[in-house]
Amino acid sequence: MTFSIVGRSADGTALGVAVASKFLGVGAAVPAALADVGAVATQSYANLAYRPQALALLSTGVAAPEAVRALIAGDAGQVEQRQVGVVGATGPGATYTGADCHEWAGGTAGEGYAIQGNMLAGPAVVGDMTDAWLGSADESRLAYRLVAALRAGDQAGGDRRGRQSAALLVVAKGLGYGGTSDVLVDLRVDDHPDPVTELARLLEMHTLYFERPAPETLLPLTDTLADEVRKRLAALGHPHADLDEGLASWAGVENLEMRIVPGAIDPLVLAHLRAM
Repeated sequence: MTFSIVGRSADGTALGVAVASKFLGVGAAVPAALADVGAVATQSYANLAYRPQALALLSTGVAAPEAVRALIAGDAGQVEQRQVGVVGATGPGATYTGADCHEWAGGTAGEGYAIQGNMLAGPAVVGDMTDAWLGSADESRLAYRLVAALRAGDQAGGDRRGRQSAALLVVAKGLGYGGTSDVLVDLRVDDHPDPVTELARLLEMHTLYFERPAPETLLPLTDTLADEVRKRLAALGHPHADLDEGLASWAGVENLEMRIVPGAIDPLVLAHLRAM
């Protein structure tokens, strides 16, 4: 009923899961991840206990393939109808598809990833996801890599029953909001006619609101640009003798505070300001 990818960033700092399904709120059931430990997707008559169990195994140094074998061996339930994918902080990912999962069902795994799905339009869903993942090795942002793979699966037919929900979870040590969390991205589309496209849109919004700007893109707040920004801020009710303080005040209202750098302005912030 679901297709998913668990993956690790090329530099090993981030771990995550992307998933889509004809199922309400798939993000509440399938994904789990723990920074510097691993990520897991449990699906097809999902055993939600796999999530803490897999992460506990990985945290003790058990590799992903051994963790998957342990999950299956310890499951007294509908194990032949289960599907699970696991990736650790190092080494290859691992996937399992029970013999009684609804067709088409299957998966594949390699260094730093595992892809799996059941009740799919066909094997091209997993194949195209794999191609998209392997072909995006130059993308440093794990969230975008995962969503690109998920979109490839969706475009290949995805869940043969249709579309309903999608989710993205990415963790990295200390890289969450304000540096006080390990949750880098946590987005859910619980009920939507085109959930994977909507998830990609939300990820773009997340980038705008929560990522810090690349230093090389910053524009110095001097001369005519400083005058323009000052006038626009005043027109929006944020006049201030100190331009940096005025810009920070306005950015806080607009939820753009992560992109504020004293003495400069992020082009995305400038575009947002000009659009108001």
